[in-house]
Amino acid sequence: MKLPISTIILTYNEEKHIERCIRSAQQFSEAIFLVDSFSTDQTLAIAKSLGAEVYQNKWENNHAKQFNWGLENLPISTEWVFRLDADEYLTDELIAEIGQKLPVLARGISGVVFERKMVFLDKLITKGMLQMNMLRLFRYGQGFCEDRWMDEHIVLTQGKSIHFNDYFVDHNLNPLDWWIQKHNNYAIREAIDLLNLEYQLVVPKTAQAKQYELSTDALSKRKKKEKYAHMPLFWRSFIYFVYRYFFKLGFTQGKEGFLWHFLQGWWYRTLVDAKVYEVKKACGEDKEKIRQFIAENYQIKL
Repeated sequence: MKLPISTIILTYNEEKHIERCIRSAQQFSEAIFLVDSFSTDQTLAIAKSLGAEVYQNKWENNHAKQFNWGLENLPISTEWVFRLDADEYLTDELIAEIGQKLPVLARGISGVVFERKMVFLDKLITKGMLQMNMLRLFRYGQGFCEDRWMDEHIVLTQGKSIHFNDYFVDHNLNPLDWWIQKHNNYAIREAIDLLNLEYQLVVPKTAQAKQYELSTDALSKRKKKEKYAHMPLFWRSFIYFVYRYFFKLGFTQGKEGFLWHFLQGWWYRTLVDAKVYEVKKACGEDKEKIRQFIAENYQIKL
C-alpha cells in the first residue's frame, strides 16, 4: 500500500534501528528520505540497500533545524510528509488506518495527530503514562517544525488537524547506559526550558511560528508544563512519580514499569530540578548571569 507520503528520518549512527524503521515506512510511503548527520557506522549502507534516498547535512544540535532543512532541500513530490525517528515504527493497525482514512480526508485537514507509545526494556508501557499525542503527518508546504530547545512540534501554516485512533511505537534498542547518558544531556535543555518559562531568557528562534496555532494536543502539553514549572523544586518530580506510578497504575507493569516511571518520571525530572537549582543558586534571578553561567558551564548560548 503506497500512499502519497514522503517519510523523513533524521539519522546519526542508527544501524541498530534503521532497517526496522525503513521497513515500517515502506508499508505506507511512496518515498523515504534520510537526513543524515554524517554517520560513521553502517546506517547509510543499510538505508541505501533498502532503497531509501540519503542526504547529508551538518548537525547543529537542533532537531527542528535539521528537519526543516529536509523540508526545504529534499526533492519531495508527494502530497503528504511523515516525520519518523529512526527508533520508531508504526503498528500494523495504524498503517491500515492511514490507508483507509488518508485518501478521503477533507481538504481542510492539513495534519494528522497520532499517539506515541514507549517500549522500555522490551516492554510496551501501557500504564502510568500520560497520553503522548503528536502531529507527525501533514500536507507538504503546509507545516514546519518550530525551533525550540525541547518539546518541538510540527506547526501547521493552514488548515486543521485530526486525531487517528491507533498508535506508533518508540522502541530504542540501545542499552540502559545509553538511555541514562541521553537523558543527562537532555536535562540541561529541559532546565533551560523551565527557566525560560520563569524568566523569558530566550527569544523564540522561529518567529514564523508565532503566526500559527499549535495543535490542541501540543497546546495542552505546553499548559501542563507551565503549571509544572510553577510547582516547588524537587517536590514536583516526586509528586509526578507518585501520580504516574500509583494513581495511573504504573506499578501494575512489574520491574520494567517501576524502572521506567522511576527513571523517566522521578530521576530524570529530579536531575532537571537539580540543574535549575544549580543555576539559581549561582545566579539568583539575574537573567544575564543565568545566560553567562549556562554558556560557560554547558556551552549553550542563549
